[in-house]
Amino acid sequence: MALRETTERVADLAGEKYKYGFVTDIEMERAERGLNETIVRFISAKKGEPQWMLDWRLEAFQRWKEMTEPNWARVHYPPIDYQNAYYYAAPKSQAERPKNLEDVDPKLLETYKKLGIPLSEQMLLAASRWMPCSIRCRSPRPSRRN
Repeated sequence: MALRETTERVADLAGEKYKYGFVTDIEMERAERGLNETIVRFISAKKGEPQWMLDWRLEAFQRWKEMTEPNWARVHYPPIDYQNAYYYAAPKSQAERPKNLEDVDPKLLETYKKLGIPLSEQMLLAASRWMPCSIRCRSPRPSRRN
C-alpha cells in the first residue's frame, strides 16, 4: 500500500511544472555550446590556469570522450545531449569587479535572497567573484609543530 501511494505521489509530482523556478537576468559572457578541446582551452584561459592544469584537463577530456555511459541502473531517461549545454558562463562585468557587497549586482543579491542564502554566505559568495584565487582558495590549516 505504501509503495503504491509513494509511486502515485512521485508520478503526480513529476507531472507538475516546477513552481519554485526563477531566472536571474544578469548579462553573461558564455563559451559556445558544446564541449570540445577548444572550449576546454577557453575555460582554462578564462580562469588563468597554469599549463599543467590545462594539460590535466585536456587529458581528462580525452578520457571522457572514450567513456560510455553506464546502463547498470534501472533508470530510464533520454540520452543526454552534451553538445547542447554551456560549460562556461560568467557575468560580463568581471573587469569591474565589486570591491564590497554594495557593489555587487542587485540582481545577483536578489537571487541569493530567493535561495535563502544568509547574508554572511552572500558576502563569501560575492567575495569569491572579486577575490583572487590565491586568497579565496586558501584554507586555514593549523600549524603543526613537533
